[in-house]
This record gives sequence, structure tokens and C-alpha cells, in this order.
Amino acid sequence: MSDALFPEPVDATVVGVTVYPDRARVTRRAAVRLPAGDHTVPLGPLPQTVDPGSVRVGGRGAATVLGVDVTTRHQPRSTDPEVAALDERRQGLENALRELDDDREIEKERTEFLHELARRAGMSYAKALAEGTAEPGAIVTFGDSLAEQLSAGKARERETELRRETLQQELAAVTRELGALYAKQAPDRLVAMVALEAAHTGEVELELSYVATGASWESSYDVRLDERGDSLVLTWFGLVRQQTGEDWPETELRLSTARPAGLVTVPELDPWFLDRFRPAPPPAMPVYAAMMDAAGPPAPAAAPRMMRAKTAEVAEAVATVEQGVAAATYRPSRPVAVPADGSAHRAVVASLELPARLDYVTAPVRDAAAYLRATVTNTSEHTLLPGPAAVFHGGDFVGRTGLKPWAPGEELELALGVDDRVRVEREQTRRTATKAALSTTRRREAEYTITIGNHTPREARVTVLDQLPVSRDEAISVRETRLDPAPADRNEMGELTWRLRVPAGESQIITFGFRAEVGKGVDLDGWRE
Repeated sequence: MSDALFPEPVDATVVGVTVYPDRARVTRRAAVRLPAGDHTVPLGPLPQTVDPGSVRVGGRGAATVLGVDVTTRHQPRSTDPEVAALDERRQGLENALRELDDDREIEKERTEFLHELARRAGMSYAKALAEGTAEPGAIVTFGDSLAEQLSAGKARERETELRRETLQQELAAVTRELGALYAKQAPDRLVAMVALEAAHTGEVELELSYVATGASWESSYDVRLDERGDSLVLTWFGLVRQQTGEDWPETELRLSTARPAGLVTVPELDPWFLDRFRPAPPPAMPVYAAMMDAAGPPAPAAAPRMMRAKTAEVAEAVATVEQGVAAATYRPSRPVAVPADGSAHRAVVASLELPARLDYVTAPVRDAAAYLRATVTNTSEHTLLPGPAAVFHGGDFVGRTGLKPWAPGEELELALGVDDRVRVEREQTRRTATKAALSTTRRREAEYTITIGNHTPREARVTVLDQLPVSRDEAISVRETRLDPAPADRNEMGELTWRLRVPAGESQIITFGFRAEVGKGVDLDGWRE
């Protein structure tokens, strides 16, 4: 086969990218004109992150693909224009710094020479003055000239240091940029050598695809509660990052939930055996270990609040979805360019309006705040992936939460931040204690009131959590003295749960109390007011 027609690799244009959670499939396309016969067409350069076994070639035209090999072409330096420009800039800065080092060394030698000259001249002038042969004016002129030269030298040193600091900052910035493009720095490049048999002279369109590592995408969300409070708008974003070694221009971008490197075989179970426990014989103790054991063990060694963030209500373009057997692929509505610098580029995947049931949860024994909670059912066709979520009440940003994997039809509870319009107060209204007498027990009693005030424009459903102490000793007994109203749930660990409906503009009060009886001679531990 002859490749004389193509001494340099044919640059195939990137026309599509499918990004998986841990890699990407890139599709390139190029048109070549071939005479009849056998030919080898080099396509590239390809990044070093390519999986050679994933390379596939197709296309259109009167030709047959006979095979494809991936070879390495060695270059003295990186062929990427951006990396080459940055590398040239780095070399220039390093040369400038070396020149400044030379200037600083020359200035140092000049200053030492002037100091030595001043020392020797001082001795000569002192001798001349003693002999009466020196002119005082000449001594002053010499001293002024020497001081002027030393002052000018110090100014040059300061200027050199300032210039050096500026160059070091520029060099650090260039080094960081090159670090972000580390995959492009490798001078060697891969080339796909495509063997073809052309039936006759004509144009052939080749389509090359391959899988490259160093790319990924992850989910993030905006969760916005509408003003009515009966639905929730969830906007799903895909954050794409890549450091494959090649920039992706604006092209058709797809986000796939499939994992090409995942499990490819059906799991099988090994037998599960039960047997009699047979303790292993103790290992023989070395002499030095026995000595240490005899000496004894060694001594031990020493809630978010609201922030204004008003946003305009505009429609968002969303991605189209292709549901596969085991994964889904999303295609954003517009082309997206993703450079190979590792930065995140966001594309809208879906915007969903989901029905929501709202309530509040508060545990005033720990925190006198009412946390808004939404119980939401995923009524969409999308399986939502885990990711961080920014929470908004209308146009107000209230905090951040996280979404777990969320399948269609599944119900999920979302924390939507603190609502200051639902006020919670817990107050101790009674406290008594008796001293122990002969053959008697001691008693401690406490009573609390919890007030829930609803200052929202609608009825609020509030779940209130509190607790009674639980005894862990038979000499200590705990009995409730008052529960008004009766809790909806309680458990053996003393946790009490009330579920209230508080009308708009009104309040409800919970009162509960308990008594602890402590046997004679027992010191009570764990009591809190």
C-alpha cells in the first residue's frame, strides 16, 4: 500500500462527542480524493489518551476499509499551537530571569569595586591631608561622585528586583496554564493509519471514532419552589470537563449515563459454607516478644439563611433524550465547545415541574428553627443522577443540598432550608427537686412548653421532635407527668413526635413534663435543664 499521497496526517474535523461519566467517544470526519487502488490514509493527530482498541473507521464513497492501525509519531516538541506558544513564552521568561540574575551579579561586583575604591582612596587622601598636599575640594568632589554612583547602583538593584518579581509572577501564570493543558504538552502524537481500497478515482468521506480518557460529566441542579408551594421546578445541568489533550470545538455534544468501563459479565455466587469453629493454635512467641510481654505493655502515647438573588423568569432550552436498554443519552439543544483545560462547562439537560408536598420539621431541643421539607415524586421519565443542588424559594437563594439517585416514580424528601416565618420557642416552665431523706428516693421534675407560630400566608404542617430521658439503671425511673396534646408517635428511646396543622397567623402550644426518681445513694448523671 502507498501513502505517498499523504506525507502529513489528514486533519479530520471533530463533528460529535459523546461524554460518559469517566471518558468520551469522539467522532471526526474528513474527505479525501483517492485514485483507484490501495492506499493508506493517516488521520490525526490524535491525543495520547486514546484507547487504541476503541478506534473505528467508517464513511461513504467507492472504497473499502481494509484495516486501521494506531501508530505513534515522535516530535521534538508539542505540535499544539497553544502549548507551543505558552512554551515559547515560558522559555522567554526564563531567559529574561537569567539576564536579570547576570545584571544583579554585575551590579554586586560594581558595588564591591566602588567600596574598595573608596577604602583605598580614603587612605590616600588621609595621607595627603596629613602631608598637606591634598586639596579639600577634590576630596569633596570625589566623595560626591562616589556617593552618586552607589546611589544609582542601589536604584538599579531595586529596579532589577521589581522586574524580577514581575517576571516570576508571569512565569508562574504560564506554568499554571501549561499545567492545565498537561495532556497537550506531550510532543508525541498518535495517528490512525487507515488502509483503503478505492474502486475508482473519486472522493471518499471517512468517519473516525475513538474513546479517550480524561473526560467526564456530572450532574448539578437548581431546585426552585414556586410561589404557590404545591410544585417544584427542578433544572438539571450537566457539567462537562475534559483534559484529553485535544480541544473540542462547538459541535454536537451528547451526555450518556452509560459506563463503558463498567461490569461486562453477569455476577456469579460462590458457595457459602458453615463449619465448626476451630481456633488456630497460638503462634510461637519469639524470645524478644516474651521478654516484652513479661515487662508489661508499653505506656500509651501521648442552617443557611435567605439571601436576595432575584432572577428573571425566562424559558430554558433543554436536551432531547434517547432512552436505551440500560442507559440514557442526552443531547443539549445547542453546540457546546469544551477546551482541554479541565474547566467545567454547563449544559441544560432537563427542566422538570414536579408535584410537591410541603411541611416543616423542627427539633427545638437542639435548634429553634423550622426547616422546610418537600416530599416530591419524580413523575418524569428521567432517572436523575446524584449531584449538588442550589435551592431557591421563588427568586431567593436559601442554600444548598444534595440529590441522591432518583428513579421515575420514586418519592424523595428534599431539605429546602430554614423558613424564618415559622417561629419556634421552647421554654422550661417548671423545675423541682427534692433532697433525699432517710430510706427515701429523690425526685426531679421538669416541664416544658413549645410554641409554634405560623406567620406565613397559608396553613403550615409542622412536625415537632422532642424527647424524654431514658433510664439505663434500675435505680432510676422516668415517668411522664404531662403530654398535651398527645404525641402522634413515640419510641422506646424516648423520642416524641407531634404533627400539627397551624393556621396562618395563629400559634399552637405543646406542653410536656416528666419526673425522674433516683434511688438512695445513687448519683444521677446525664440530667439537663
